[in-house]
Amino acid sequence: MTADTTGEQPEGILLDEPTNSDLRVKVTEAWREFAGALARLVPELSPGAHVDVTLDPTASGTGTAVYSVSMRLLDDGVVEALAVGNAELPEGYRMDRAAVADLVALGWSPPGVLPDSGDSFGLRTTVDQAGRLATIVSRTLRDVYGAPHPAFLVYLVHDIDDEPIDTVPLGTARHEPSLEAGLNLDDLEGAAALATAAEEAIPLAERVRTVVATMSKTTVDQLQEDADGDIGIRAGSAMVFVRVRDNPPLVDVFSPILTEVEPTEQLYVKLSELTNRMPIGRLYCAQDTVWASVPVFGRNFQAAHLMLAVQVMTGLADELDDRLHGEFGGKRFFGESDKPISKDPTDHRTGMYI
Repeated sequence: MTADTTGEQPEGILLDEPTNSDLRVKVTEAWREFAGALARLVPELSPGAHVDVTLDPTASGTGTAVYSVSMRLLDDGVVEALAVGNAELPEGYRMDRAAVADLVALGWSPPGVLPDSGDSFGLRTTVDQAGRLATIVSRTLRDVYGAPHPAFLVYLVHDIDDEPIDTVPLGTARHEPSLEAGLNLDDLEGAAALATAAEEAIPLAERVRTVVATMSKTTVDQLQEDADGDIGIRAGSAMVFVRVRDNPPLVDVFSPILTEVEPTEQLYVKLSELTNRMPIGRLYCAQDTVWASVPVFGRNFQAAHLMLAVQVMTGLADELDDRLHGEFGGKRFFGESDKPISKDPTDHRTGMYI
């Protein structure tokens, strides 16, 4: 894992919980698909071509920190790979000693060891080892840089003349030919202006409703919205809400797991333990309600990120409300009689984005 940042990047969605085996399988399979596609792509490239894979900072909340891995095909089937090092990261986003040790254990040489690696970690292999290289790159992005799912990755493929190459998709990662590590300030401002124009053309709330309606196999007009404009999605005995915020552009995917629960030290410890096993989002107690929250960035909104957040939350809420109710009491959103309890829209705001 990377050093402490303003956003939390735990490593797994309760990966040691057998009741979440379906979700674990989905996330694991997504990474396998990404690694498999990358392993097939590398041997097909011509000398001089390169592949850059980056953890999308707009989706992961890493701000100006860009965690990326680049691979370039040299002559005679040699592949050279570089992974971002601490000298290339802003203070507060740099890797701790354990993360650096993990990189070395994966096979990366420290910055400066590989010729021309500069401030990056380096690795040199051959195309017949593309499978091993793809595994190393996947584990670097997932386990060290903290990408919770390949859907949070963007990639580009260029030839020796730096012209974009169309390739088969790298799993659920997003092809982004305009994303380049070498962009200058003017480039970034131009890209931001284009993104803003696109967002203004179709309001964020409209795009969110379309995604949720598609996932729910219904129409936008048939979505259940309460007085606050929150879209409700039932998940067994739990209820998940999707709320769109304008300033800053943000989509809340949250659920009141339990209400009328007594805040105790044991409860706080349990919620902390569970949060540490989640790749995105958190569990916490505000007043007498246990909340689960997964935020999705609205700027440069990607439907895949919202779909993943809703998928995570619906599975998590339905499983956790039963378990926590058994341990700590309180009330689930839907009780035995399936009558919903009232929702206080102000409770979940406390501490949600710390």
